[in-house]
Order: sequence, then C-alpha cells, then structure tokens
Amino acid sequence: MRRIGVVGAGAWGTALAMAAVRAGREAILWAREPEVVDSVNARRVNDAFLPGIPLDPSLRATGTLSDLAEADALLLVTPAQHLRTACRSLKPLLRPNVPVAICAKGIELDTGCLMTEAAAAELGDQPLAVLSGPTFAAEVAKGLPTAVTLAIRDQALGKALVEAIGGRTFRPYLSDDLVGAQVGGAVKNVLAIACGVVEGRRLGDNARAALITRGLAEIARLGLALGARPETLMGLSGLGDLTLTCSSMQSRNMSLGFALGEGKALADILGARRSVAEGVYTAKAVVGLAAAKGVDMPICQAVDAILNHGADLDATIGALMTRPFKTEGF
Repeated sequence: MRRIGVVGAGAWGTALAMAAVRAGREAILWAREPEVVDSVNARRVNDAFLPGIPLDPSLRATGTLSDLAEADALLLVTPAQHLRTACRSLKPLLRPNVPVAICAKGIELDTGCLMTEAAAAELGDQPLAVLSGPTFAAEVAKGLPTAVTLAIRDQALGKALVEAIGGRTFRPYLSDDLVGAQVGGAVKNVLAIACGVVEGRRLGDNARAALITRGLAEIARLGLALGARPETLMGLSGLGDLTLTCSSMQSRNMSLGFALGEGKALADILGARRSVAEGVYTAKAVVGLAAAKGVDMPICQAVDAILNHGADLDATIGALMTRPFKTEGF
C-alpha cells in the first residue's frame, strides 16, 4: 500500500493525509472546494479547515475524484450524512479489493444506518474498515502522539492498513469489531453537546463527570443491542473518544453545546461555522435507532429534544435530574 487516497479535505482528512505521509506513503487529498486544492498545493496549508499548520511538501491535493482511482487504499473522510453519496461517486473508480476505511463518525439520519451499512449498500463487496478513536485533527496534523482503533474483518488486510498509515506518533490498534468502533464514535458526539451545555450553564465538574459516566452506559446499551463487544466500547473508539470529546473545547460538538448553554440559538451557532458538528445530525438518528432497538438513552433523548424540538434547557436538565432513582449499571 504505497498510495493512500483521502476523500475529504476538512481538518480530519488533511490530518490523516499527513499521517500517511509521515508513514512514508504517497498521499493524495481530494477536496470539493477549489480554494482548498489551491491552498494545499500552492501554499502548503489548508487555510479553510486547518489554518496555521504547515503541510508536507509531498502532499498533493486534487479536485478530480478520478485521480484517486489508482490508490491502494482509500480513507473516506466526508461528513457522515454525505458518506453514501460519496460512495456512490467512488464506486465506478474503485479497483477490486482496495480497502475503504470509513473515518466519519455518525449514523445516517434518513435510514438509521451505521456508516458501514450505508457504504456497503453503495460499494457492494469492497472491503470496509472503520478508523475511529480519540483524535483532534490539529494534534494529528502536528504529529503529536495519538492512538486509534482500526476495525476490519480481514485481519491480514487490516495489518497492511496499519502499516500503511501507522507511525511513531500515530498508532492504530487492530480490531474486527466494526459495530463497536462505530457506535462509540457516533454517540459520543451527542454526549459532547450535552457536556458543552453543562459547561455553558456553569453546572460544575461533578455534573460533567456524571454525564460522561452515564453517557458511557448509554453507548454500552446501544452497542450491545447492535452486537458490539464490551471491550471495544471500553477501548479507544468508545471510552477513549468519549473522554476526549467531552473534556475539551477543541471539540466542535462540545463547543456547540457550550454556546447553547450560554443561551445562543442553534441556527446562529451553525451559521457562524464552516465545519460540521456531527452530533447535531446524529442526535435524532441515535434516538430513532435506540427506540427501534428498545434501548433507553435519556441523555441522548434530552439533546435531541433541545436541538430538534425546541425543549427548554433548564427544564430538560431538571427532568434528567428528577428521574426515578435506580441501581447503577448499564
């Protein structure tokens, strides 16, 4: 695997392309926006999505998707709600057995599908992997130490992928639990919005710690209902990702929740941003999937009520705190 194609030149896609370059690979970064292609190729920086971080001179950006046709592996880093469309466009270009690693975190809003389910519906038998874990794009792009989960059924192919993108500062751990690797990454974005609300409302560190812990129980309940393994949910793509995203204002989802907690309107927050906070879209999808599986997820339900049903913040927080007492557990 010498040539790595990266579909999506947001902050995370750009950072992953840099990780591949550091691993000694040729990385080709596809961007939808012509100005991003020009910025990367001419000025060696992604001004739109990862400003101020110099990019390796060998990294090449393109606006032509067919330039990725000769890639030995693809990293799919589009927003979750656009992943199916991206797969549809990629399908005619892919050679057989070229692995596609899904790096988007979310659940498809229209269908309730996990990302692998949406991708498989468009790509057929193409080998799929999931790359997920506690990552801030800027830190990966700078080469700071990071560990992630790479989940794939074909472990031999997975080992080749690990070697292709892993290096001294970017360490993938191999798994075959694709469901578990996806559930944690999707639900933690919703929980990060809730943690942001706690911070914005000045409810204290005790409340945030309780929310993270009970949020992990919600991840575990949904994951187990979908067939995930407990150790995956307690690993990098579950507990690790949840801890990071709910503990720093670098998180787009937590910072969005913080703004909500301070009293700003959701439309105004989204209107001022170019990057996507996946939890806004995933909240409704998670609640729908949980209902279909008979899984109780009160924190995610509260976030969905605030985002999509105009629920009052203080009343919603009060309702969570006055639920009947229960025994701790999943």
